[in-house]
Amino acid sequence: MHSRPSQISTEELYEQSGKPGFQLIDIRSVDAYNGWRLRNEARGGHIEGAKSLPFKWTDYIDWIEIVRSKNILPDDSLVLYGYDNSETTKVAHLFNRAGYEDVRTYHSFVDEWAANDKHPMQKLSNYRQLVSAEWLNELILTGIAPEHDNDKFVLCHAYYHDRKAYERGHIPGAIDLDTNLLESPETWNRRSPEEIRKALENLGITHDTTVILYGRFSNPDINDPFPGSSAGHLGAFRCAFIMMYAGVEDVRMLNGGLQAWMDDGFEVSKEETVKAHVSDFGAAIPACPELAVDILEAKEILKSENKNLVSVRSWREFIGEESGYNYIEKRGRIPAAVFGNCGSDAYHMENYRNLDHTTREFHEIEKMWAEVGITSDKHNAFYCGTGWRGSEAFFNAWLMGWPQVSVFDGGWFEWSNDDNNPYETGIP
Repeated sequence: MHSRPSQISTEELYEQSGKPGFQLIDIRSVDAYNGWRLRNEARGGHIEGAKSLPFKWTDYIDWIEIVRSKNILPDDSLVLYGYDNSETTKVAHLFNRAGYEDVRTYHSFVDEWAANDKHPMQKLSNYRQLVSAEWLNELILTGIAPEHDNDKFVLCHAYYHDRKAYERGHIPGAIDLDTNLLESPETWNRRSPEEIRKALENLGITHDTTVILYGRFSNPDINDPFPGSSAGHLGAFRCAFIMMYAGVEDVRMLNGGLQAWMDDGFEVSKEETVKAHVSDFGAAIPACPELAVDILEAKEILKSENKNLVSVRSWREFIGEESGYNYIEKRGRIPAAVFGNCGSDAYHMENYRNLDHTTREFHEIEKMWAEVGITSDKHNAFYCGTGWRGSEAFFNAWLMGWPQVSVFDGGWFEWSNDDNNPYETGIP
């Protein structure tokens, strides 16, 4: 039987925040951390400087490894807060059992901290575009959801090549979206404006439709003839980028994809949703051409001191040990590209996601980028092999409110296909 951890007052917390060795930990969901006001608090977001460690993760066998990866150390002075006092107390006891001795709890976040403007808070700038399963369920059932004032929406289950990813279970009301409708399997670039227009109209999407995208994650095998068919949520980010480029004004991602829906206990359906075609997208395509960079502009970016061409690839791809794809022969990197570090291979984004596939704490991504010179004051054009990982990194920067972000659409595939383009291998 554990004794109750000691509590800290709002005044004490205000005084101690930011001191060396002081770690503030937010155990609410990543959605609340990002900015959603799930208990009608006066202000959304998290206490300035807090790290995200959701209560949900305490069920993971490697919970303590997650804690250490966030640089939360046994010698630190910890303060935990959340919405539910009993959950906060349980997490405090977990820390005690793991050898953390100085652990306190704070139980006045909603009533005192969020309610007082003098207490500093932070949030993800465009948090509304990253929605929870609970938010999506409310929208599906009622047509109404917080911070959404549109009377029309389309929910898309994205996949590549294998429609069975949709047929074996999807969110009720979701239509199926093959990524090939929006990108060309010959070049892997976005399709022509006219092709995109036709595809969106056939999906029932106009420029002022709210579109929510998600996919299924099924542990892609790089040796599979079509490994991308198991990386559906990554494909959803690709579709989101192309829709934004086209001019869909309200594109949202389900944070964590289909996994988040199932984790929250919601049912999946095998009943196909019929697409409601529309006759006119309602705007010129592309409405946001600046979001896409082609190869000539990519070469200009490489020459500029205040622009980055960011390679969102694995280290083995970056140094030329592998191409990353069974259809790309040449190995190496674009000279002067900045390493954006996706994770293990061409179909995984571990360094941009949590274990439950939700988007990683944005402060951590920002810190990872800053260490290699990827900062918000520069124009950052993200790329990978064919655009999927580059699109997810782009979406992260866009969620942060960075003003100049784009995707170099051709990526390594287009660059390496031209023997006149220079490339490098080995450790730079």
